[in-house]
Amino acid sequence: MVMMTGSLAVSGMVVWLTPQQGGRVSGPPDPDYDYDYTATAYLPPRTAEDGQAGIALRRFAPGAWRTPAEGILVPAKGNRAQQVIPGCVVVITEGVRPVGFLTVEEVQLLAPDGTPVVPPAASVPEVVAEVAPATEPPYRHSTAAARWTSRHASDDVPSEPAGV
Repeated sequence: MVMMTGSLAVSGMVVWLTPQQGGRVSGPPDPDYDYDYTATAYLPPRTAEDGQAGIALRRFAPGAWRTPAEGILVPAKGNRAQQVIPGCVVVITEGVRPVGFLTVEEVQLLAPDGTPVVPPAASVPEVVAEVAPATEPPYRHSTAAARWTSRHASDDVPSEPAGV
């Protein structure tokens, strides 16, 4: 279990809403070699008004309505810590309008410089990690995604055609 008081690397399955469901009119976003898909998000029971975070997604299949993805969650300045665990759902929004859902399968804490925090080897199956800020949580916007190594989603993920 990880408390999101700083940036988190997450991976899981993203499902994009169709235009009829209120999702993106242009359909699922297409990943780009140079840019990640960036948007806002929140974790229920919070809402877009009281629990907004930034999200950057990459390594998802172009044009697929349902696809594996990796991302970075960055809490908005001043928001309280939120629990992020495998199985939780992140609502992806553009503004306050939901456009997709990311079901989290893996969570990894990121250090302030964007590198993964490796917990010490332990014999217990579940590791609890928490970042205790000195004065206030670090605030980084979605350009934290620029620290990722460059790789395109279509390099190794089979796409599921949109069938529109």
